[in-house]
Amino acid sequence: SSVCVYRDMQPGEPEMTEAEAIPANPDNEYGWEKLYSERMALAYERNQGMTVRIARFQNCYGPYGTWTGGREKAPAAICRKVAEVEDGGTIEVWGDGTAVRSYTYVNDMVEGIFMLMHSDLQGAVNIGCPEYVTVDELVAAVAEASGKTIYIKHIDGPVGVQSRNFSNERIYSTGWRARYFLKEGIAETYAWIEQQVKEQQGA
Repeated sequence: SSVCVYRDMQPGEPEMTEAEAIPANPDNEYGWEKLYSERMALAYERNQGMTVRIARFQNCYGPYGTWTGGREKAPAAICRKVAEVEDGGTIEVWGDGTAVRSYTYVNDMVEGIFMLMHSDLQGAVNIGCPEYVTVDELVAAVAEASGKTIYIKHIDGPVGVQSRNFSNERIYSTGWRARYFLKEGIAETYAWIEQQVKEQQGA
């Protein structure tokens, strides 16, 4: 599932627990679809005896993912844009750069899934890095990984909710902790995407 099941939030609001997805108020149809899928899975568990674990992911990113074509997530898109411009260049970013997100590195997400599947936790479980950053801070992390000076041009475009702040206490009960924070995860991701850009430009 996804943290898109939750309502729109503002930066600094108390972190939401899994139970606070009800009463439901996702900001788009994608969130409603995820919430409905959770209910379907729980119905199978209840009626068919199937073992079910539900992970609500928070913005997974990392190498070997989609990085171009319009389906990529913000970390990959920004890595690609920075890799494509020269030192001192400017990239376009949707919105004013103040929207807040938590980005979870793929290795941490996989470990979280593994630990959830081997736990006895019932119902939905948030899995995400506890580090919250603005979009502009994400760009700064990518610029640092690239070694370039990068300027931002904010443009109109879809930005989604202003913030999502979630409690990870349930997944913490399994012993899971995020090991990659943004600086480390972006360094790995940028290096891979930069190589893809170079190969594409050389084709």
